[in-house]
Amino acid sequence: MTGEHSSKQYDADLETIRSKVLLMGGLVEKQFQDAIEVFRSGNVEIGERIIKDDVQVNHMEIELDNACSHLIVRRQPTANDLRTVMATIKVITDLERVGDEAAKIARIAIQLHKRGLSTINHFETVHVIADGAMDQLHNALDALARLDEKEAIQLIKHDDVIDKDFGFIMRNVITYMMEDPRTISAAMDTLWVAKAIERIGDHAKNIAEYVIYIVEGKDIRHTDYAATQIDSGA
Repeated sequence: MTGEHSSKQYDADLETIRSKVLLMGGLVEKQFQDAIEVFRSGNVEIGERIIKDDVQVNHMEIELDNACSHLIVRRQPTANDLRTVMATIKVITDLERVGDEAAKIARIAIQLHKRGLSTINHFETVHVIADGAMDQLHNALDALARLDEKEAIQLIKHDDVIDKDFGFIMRNVITYMMEDPRTISAAMDTLWVAKAIERIGDHAKNIAEYVIYIVEGKDIRHTDYAATQIDSGA
């Protein structure tokens, strides 16, 4: 009976952590969406709120890291349970970094619009990669919530598209700067925003990899696992 009670308490503790992780995920997803809106519109009020919310995300990271550490010490999970806790810790780190990138986009957007730099269409330059990264992050959080390895595999494969979009943006921005030196400052800001977006896509991919680690126990980082699974029809 003691073992059964301990197991139920562990499950309850882990579920509480999972719920808070998904809440954190929802917050950084909203941060990212709002940051892109600030980049489009120059709304300083929204931008400042995003930067303020990043402090909350940092506090959530610390709180959840401590909760996971305490869970390991108190419950001493083994095998699959320990794997889930360790993957959750990594997810928390990636979510915090998404919040950092969203805050970075907001800061750049505020400064860009305050300086009145409109020599290139900033939003149109990045909106495709932004839409792709938003979908990537949303789907990663959905796969995490449902522990859906098939969705995770598809998401990992899609990361190549975001990388290609970033390469396309970089080439265009360089062309702007070469053709008209007056665009250099604005073009560099746009490039930094595109890079932040590309990194958010990378963090979403990481989360998808942790889903597969939880479900299958396979560490697929730095491998072509997703491509082989898709090619084989899995």
